[in-house]
Amino acid sequence: MSAKQSWSDPSRYVKQIHVEESCLDLPYTREILNRADLPYTVIEDRSEPQGIDGVYPENLNEGKHHLLLCKNRGHFFKPCPGTKEYRCCDYQVLNIGMNCPMDCVYCILQAYLNKPWLTFFVNSDNLLSEMESAFQAEPERFFRIGTGEFTDSMALDRFTGLSGKLVEFMADKNQAVLELKTKSAVIGNLEGLAHNGRTILAWSLNSSPIMQKEEIRTATLDERLQAAKQCAEWGYKLAFHFDPIIDHPGWEKGYEETIKKLYETVPAESIVWISLGALRYLPSLKTIGTERFPGSRIFYQEFIEGLDNKKRYFRPRRVTLYKHIYGLLKRYAAARTVIYFCMESDEIWQEVMGYVPDDKGGIPLMLDNSVA
Repeated sequence: MSAKQSWSDPSRYVKQIHVEESCLDLPYTREILNRADLPYTVIEDRSEPQGIDGVYPENLNEGKHHLLLCKNRGHFFKPCPGTKEYRCCDYQVLNIGMNCPMDCVYCILQAYLNKPWLTFFVNSDNLLSEMESAFQAEPERFFRIGTGEFTDSMALDRFTGLSGKLVEFMADKNQAVLELKTKSAVIGNLEGLAHNGRTILAWSLNSSPIMQKEEIRTATLDERLQAAKQCAEWGYKLAFHFDPIIDHPGWEKGYEETIKKLYETVPAESIVWISLGALRYLPSLKTIGTERFPGSRIFYQEFIEGLDNKKRYFRPRRVTLYKHIYGLLKRYAAARTVIYFCMESDEIWQEVMGYVPDDKGGIPLMLDNSVA
């Protein structure tokens, strides 16, 4: 990729679409095919796209050129798969598809999935009705929902236009907010929508060296922040995620520059929450990551096995990373912004932030109060 080439819209990496036969005549499928204007093939239901040579995960790079449009035959809406050993924020996951055209060295999906192509679910009516049923079943509950667990929320939005459907659906749902989290700068479908403050636009951020070397085919820091600034001007609330925080030479300066640029670009009052989480990964990811990205050094450090069976930095090192970044954020953050840890222990909370979540009613209540 040349220095001038931008991956602000990573859907440009997709070259071929495959459609399950039963989905071909759905109006939504036709919309996507028309917008994408790419070659497509029709395949039998539950069969695999052809034309992707090699075996997983070696064929991931080739697989990301291919997008499968199919039905989700399971549940769209379910709790985040956190672990009881660490503090979870009680997030609800909306599963819109699997995999994404970007290619982050540390991406857990490389070890979690076993198919190289991108998948998007076109039975969106079922998705919306499932959410509606969940809201009606628990009318007193407040839901925080996100689509960024198994894919990037916006990376394919130029094709799918799903963001518009979700924003409009959520606009009158006072018992819920939707977070759309991305590493892209794809926001065109969000303009002019009557979102009523029920949709939050979120970006993953990192130190610039990490974004440049370890987050392949993603928008630059400037592209992400300019997109966030534009969304704030359209009245959307914002969130940011420093996750994974990665120990690397010059990390103090790298994160300081990112945080400074964040608050120079985006109005602090628009930010409802910021999460922090140090690099953690399934042991199998190290083998995949080092073989796919031999130039990366992020897995060649000292790690321990955490209570969730994931590799983590030693606790003292995590505390050092967190204290520096948390201190920088507190210097600039608005009083309303909740800064919280994703999957950390009470001991880390106390040592870094000086309190544990229960002191403020728990992480879910802290986040709910920031937007309710």
